[in-house]
Amino acid sequence: MRMKLANFIKLAATGLTVATLAMSAQAADVIKIGAVAPKTGPLGGGALVTQWPNVELWSKQVNAAGGLNVGGSKMMVEIVEYDDKTNPGEHIKAAQRLAEVDKVDFIVAPYGTGFNLAAAPIYAKYGYTHIAVSDKMPELTARYPNLFFTLGNTTSFSESVVDILKDMRSAGTIGNRVAMVNVADAFGIELAEAARPRIEAAGFEIVYDKSYPLGTPDLSPIVKGAKDSNPDAFIAWSYPPDTFALTEQAIIQDLNVKMFYTAVATCFPAYGGKFGSKINGVFGAGGVNQDSADIQGYFKAHKEITGKDADGWASANTYVSLQILQQAIEGAGTKDRAAVVDYIKANIFDTIMGPINFENQISNKYWTVGQWQDGRFRGVKSSNMDGAAPIISKDGWK
Repeated sequence: MRMKLANFIKLAATGLTVATLAMSAQAADVIKIGAVAPKTGPLGGGALVTQWPNVELWSKQVNAAGGLNVGGSKMMVEIVEYDDKTNPGEHIKAAQRLAEVDKVDFIVAPYGTGFNLAAAPIYAKYGYTHIAVSDKMPELTARYPNLFFTLGNTTSFSESVVDILKDMRSAGTIGNRVAMVNVADAFGIELAEAARPRIEAAGFEIVYDKSYPLGTPDLSPIVKGAKDSNPDAFIAWSYPPDTFALTEQAIIQDLNVKMFYTAVATCFPAYGGKFGSKINGVFGAGGVNQDSADIQGYFKAHKEITGKDADGWASANTYVSLQILQQAIEGAGTKDRAAVVDYIKANIFDTIMGPINFENQISNKYWTVGQWQDGRFRGVKSSNMDGAAPIISKDGWK
């Protein structure tokens, strides 16, 4: 039932041609998987790193292995995809089209917190499983039996950041002054709301607290305001475009703090490629165990099959969600979505991040904070994950 990643890589490298795969698809039944995520708009860049390559990787590996084993029948994966243009309304329309017109059997989880929350009712209506990150997890899982969480909640992310602040203050690396900014999207708003009382309860002073709209073209005033507040630490609950823009402005304006954190996309290969050694010691959301053989095998397969480098956090989580879906379909032995949902609730899954299971539809294994260390984004804080790296000191923008 469960295929190890190493076996997928071996099968994917056997030299099967496109023509051979097409003939196999004709000879086998087809299982249709829908995917809706941004390819354009403010979140398009992030989804093209984290979401779309993993859909490609997983589907090609499955088909190279002969398809999914569904109740003894091999079924080739067919991906039906739509660009939601970073528009929740477009996403919902596309999801409904996948269900009612394309008649897909399953749909890959949405990209982005706001999209998961907005699309939850339509996914639940048709029984499609999906994954989200939100502090409303108990409320949402009670309402939607098809909704699963593998990335943790905003409380766990903010608590880990505050733990790092406290550790650095105890070590004498930073003082009590914190500048905090957030993107005015569900993700950024929830994280800022979760972090604010925890930062203050830990005895820190928030000397700058500002939000900005998603897609803001010029974030130099935000960084200037933060710098003028003379902070010891800078925390940004940011999405990909602003993560890059805030870091660039911090370098230009020499916002020289010992603790610099940006959220989504800090782990992206392009982030490391753009800023190089300057970001050594920069913190960001998530992480991976860079020393894990399974993670390194996944990175290798991702590059070989998609031609792109995986990021250091959410890419692996996206792939894990597809591994779980595959094992649940094969374990249940059916395309019946209700049976697959029940299987996910009751079983443990073998993934590149280790064994994953759900309690009340929530996994308690995930990375919360990573840090750039000598060219690699390493997990440094987590919930029940092995392989956390020790934190290093950041020494300016060298």
